Amino acid sequence: MVLVLCCKNSSLKSKDTLFINYSNPNITYEGRINNINSKSARLYWSGSSISMNFKGKSISALLKDSKGKSYYNVILDKDSLYVLRPSKLKQYHILAKNLDSGTHHIELFKRTESHYGDTDFFGFKIKGNPKLQPKPAPKKKKMEFYGNSITAGYAVEDLSGADVPDSTYTNNYLSYSAITARHFNAEYNAICKSGIGIMVSWDTLIMPEMYNRLNPNDPNSLWDFKLYQPDVVVINLFQNDSWLINYSNHESFKARFGNKAPSKTEIIEAYKTFVYTIRGHYPDAHIICILGNMDVTKENSKWPEYVNSAVNALEDSKIYTHFIPYKKTDGHPSIKEQKAIANELIKFIENTIKW
Repeated sequence: MVLVLCCKNSSLKSKDTLFINYSNPNITYEGRINNINSKSARLYWSGSSISMNFKGKSISALLKDSKGKSYYNVILDKDSLYVLRPSKLKQYHILAKNLDSGTHHIELFKRTESHYGDTDFFGFKIKGNPKLQPKPAPKKKKMEFYGNSITAGYAVEDLSGADVPDSTYTNNYLSYSAITARHFNAEYNAICKSGIGIMVSWDTLIMPEMYNRLNPNDPNSLWDFKLYQPDVVVINLFQNDSWLINYSNHESFKARFGNKAPSKTEIIEAYKTFVYTIRGHYPDAHIICILGNMDVTKENSKWPEYVNSAVNALEDSKIYTHFIPYKKTDGHPSIKEQKAIANELIKFIENTIKW
C-alpha cells in the first residue's frame, strides 16, 4: 500500500503513443514503495509490484536500477512472460509486444532482495491504439510477512541444490509467502532479508531494527504503518538465531551478546517483545507466528517451545502459533518445499481464521 500522488501530466499521449506517469491513479502498487515527493516510484522490498490494465499493441516500462542486479517477473494477463533485469541506465524496457486489441493486464514483480538493489519506475509507454483502462477493484484482503531467506525465496530456482547466492536464483514470487497471498487474492507486503534474526543475524541488522523502514537500507527512512493495515500478519523468524547463538566466535554474536549466549528466558522475551511491537501497529490483525521448514523445526528443537512460551505470555486470542515440519533436506527450500510451506499455512488459515 502506497500513497499515490496525482498530477496533471500523469498521462501524455502523442499520436500513437501513450505515456502513463508513475503517479497515475490507475496504476496499482503493492509493497512498501516510495513515490512521495519524488520523480519516480522506488521499489526496495522483495515482492513489491506494479500493475496496470491497458489496451495497445505493445507496452514498455521506463526503469533505472541502482546496481543492475535486481530481477523482475514480467507477468502478462496473469501468465508469467519472462524475467527482466533493469540496467543502471534510465531506459525503456519492452515488456510485451504484438498484442491483440483486447484489454491486457501487465505486472512487474520484484523477485530479489533490497541488497541487490532498488529500482526507480518512471512510467509505462503504450503503443498501437493505446488506451489506459481502469484499475481493478481493490483486493478485499491484506497480508504482511516478516521473515528471512525462506520468506525471500532465496535460491529457490537453483535446481542444483547448491544454494548459490547469485540474485538470478532468488524469486520471491515462488516463496510460500507470495503463494499464500495469491491463494487468498490478498494484497501482499513482504518485509524480509536473508540471514536476519530477531536477536542476532549473519549481517549487522536484526529485524527489530529493520521492520519499520520504508527503505530497508536507510535507518532514517521510516514507514508509516497507517498506510497499510493487514488483516493477517505472518512472522517466520528465529531460523538464523537458532544457529548463531551457538557461534560464540562470530562477530555478530560478539556484537549482540558479548561472550555469553542468551538464556531461554532472554530468547522468549525477545520474541515476545517483537510480536508485541507488531501488535501495537496492527491492533486488529490476526498474527500467525510460524517456524519452518528448515531445521529450526527438526525433532528435539527447542525453538517451537520458545515461540509457544512467548505467544502464551501475550495472552492474545488473535495471535497463533503454527510450526511447519522440517523438510529433512539440506539448504534452502526448493520450489516444491516452498509450496509445502504454503499448503500448510493456507490450511491453517482456512481452518483457524475468519476474515
